[in-house]
Amino acid sequence: MIKTLLFDFGDVFLNLDKPATLKQLKALGLNDFSEEMLATNKAYEVGKLSTEEFLKFYQEHFPKHDSSALIQAWNAILIDFPQHRLEFLQRLQKEGKYQLILLSNTNDLHIKWVKENIKSFTEFKNCFDAFYLSHEINFRKPDPAIYKFVAEKHDLKPNETLFIDDTKENTEAAKKLGFHTWNIDPATQDVVDLFSYNAHLF
Repeated sequence: MIKTLLFDFGDVFLNLDKPATLKQLKALGLNDFSEEMLATNKAYEVGKLSTEEFLKFYQEHFPKHDSSALIQAWNAILIDFPQHRLEFLQRLQKEGKYQLILLSNTNDLHIKWVKENIKSFTEFKNCFDAFYLSHEINFRKPDPAIYKFVAEKHDLKPNETLFIDDTKENTEAAKKLGFHTWNIDPATQDVVDLFSYNAHLF
């Protein structure tokens, strides 16, 4: 019987659209990512560069543009958070049947933009008992350490926990610790279908 639901941030709130990000950067003058840019992006993703260092690197490549233009380009976000999804999460929270925990490795550029620009963010965040940004606790998915950290902090029993994500390597990392997992496809599935897709667990 499932008692805890672990959600991945992007799959219940938004999708970061990489082609749209590239399109926005091209509008600033970028033709394609160089090897140096790819290495910088990866370093930022895994927390080896601060947001300030990351922006400074791109400002050197785009000297005619200020940091706000770069931030806007890096936040080419497709909002995928319809009202029925918020209502679903609010109903789960109100029922109190499950402990709801949110995990995210969304970087500082994205999370700050989301907090400042998306009105429903506070309502959304209030649906969860705990909300962890993995870089804030020095872990990056798919490192299973983040799941172990959350499991120990909340005294979770893996066989009573379901982790929902769209990235197979992440669900595989959680599965190694004994968690139940649902590898959702955001293009064809909605998190509100959780119970119909996982009826055998509830």
